Amino acid sequence: MIFAGNFATAFPVDTLKVRDAKDVEEVVRAAIANEQPLEIIGHGSKRSIGHAMATNAVLDVSALNAVTSYEPNELIITLQAGAPLADVLSLIDAKNQQFAFEPMNTAPLLGTPALGTIGGMIACGLAGPRRIKAGGARDHLLGAHAVSGFGDSFKTGGKVVKNVTGYDLCKLLAGSWGTLSVMTEVTLKVMPKPEAERTLLLRGLDDAVANRAMTAALGSPYDVSAAAHLPYQAFRARTEGLGDIAGQGEGVTALRLEGITASASHRAGSLRELLAPFGTAAVIEDDASSALWAAIRDVLPFAADGALGAWPVWRIVCPPASGAALGAQLARETGGDVIYDWGGGLIWAALPPTSDAHAPSVRQRAAAFGGHATLIRATEDVRRGVEVFHPQASGIAALSERVRAGFDPKSILNRGRLTRGATA
Repeated sequence: MIFAGNFATAFPVDTLKVRDAKDVEEVVRAAIANEQPLEIIGHGSKRSIGHAMATNAVLDVSALNAVTSYEPNELIITLQAGAPLADVLSLIDAKNQQFAFEPMNTAPLLGTPALGTIGGMIACGLAGPRRIKAGGARDHLLGAHAVSGFGDSFKTGGKVVKNVTGYDLCKLLAGSWGTLSVMTEVTLKVMPKPEAERTLLLRGLDDAVANRAMTAALGSPYDVSAAAHLPYQAFRARTEGLGDIAGQGEGVTALRLEGITASASHRAGSLRELLAPFGTAAVIEDDASSALWAAIRDVLPFAADGALGAWPVWRIVCPPASGAALGAQLARETGGDVIYDWGGGLIWAALPPTSDAHAPSVRQRAAAFGGHATLIRATEDVRRGVEVFHPQASGIAALSERVRAGFDPKSILNRGRLTRGATA
């Protein structure tokens, strides 16, 4: 055991399972004194995203798993960072509420058990198809308690939506991959679940035409909450979880509308008329619609237990108008498959295995279209040889390093996860 202290440590050597924020402070301070960086985990469901970290010591926060408070009438919930995401989703679902940003379940894609935590959800910041309307995880994080790389606890935000106390550090913590602090407790907005949902399905469109159809739908007054296009090739690996839409030899373009039943049905009819030039749209409802969007959210066609389970998977963000051209170009050049989400602004690309996961081509093409790319799934050998996260421009990289150093000057927390070969 590297660190002394009265901790519950029923885990392998060099793994510290803390019981409260005070324990976290002591562990981080001991890590600083011993010049020993820490890997921060909850249940470890996302450990294979990012670079292998420069540490053999693990800070396990999974015992911080309580629901501190839940006020359904106020639409807020406060939880410790190690609270299992599946349990929390069940809890708020019982009150007919949800996280509007649709947190992604990475388990099917990574081939891990579905053991994500609230802290991991915030740290990775991966949101689902509704982000185009509701925003991402950071937009729903109201407040947090955390321990910095100095070993000091701090609080940011609060329990109200319009909190203006101090700097909005919540925006920094969300998507930081545990490199700025160890979150111990968070407060999040919850939202009522829609009474009904309707999804329009257009078949047989190529990528470019599908992009135009999604653009037309999203620019309409009908309040579309999700737009995605699955080319036919995306179905060749897996059709489970995609209901009746797969296996008909055609690509599918999906557009979702939500709200009270009368409104969702009326808007679906109006949108169907608007999209008539692109073909006759079928409509699926409620449970069937929810299952489809959960499959798109979790990228089920590229799941680890499918035919493409050994292929690297990239998450590419670009201007929506450029999505079809970028995706089609990558698929054509590499022989890979793509899925378009958020109206084409997000592309999931599964590419045939190579020693570098096609990183030079992906990065060059993404940059040419004004986008950036993150390697979400690849073997450890591949991740050791390429930059997993998109390299930042020199000015932005310098600013990011100043921010990181302001939280963790010794690079104690998740050292090397974001940048290959990073050292203190």
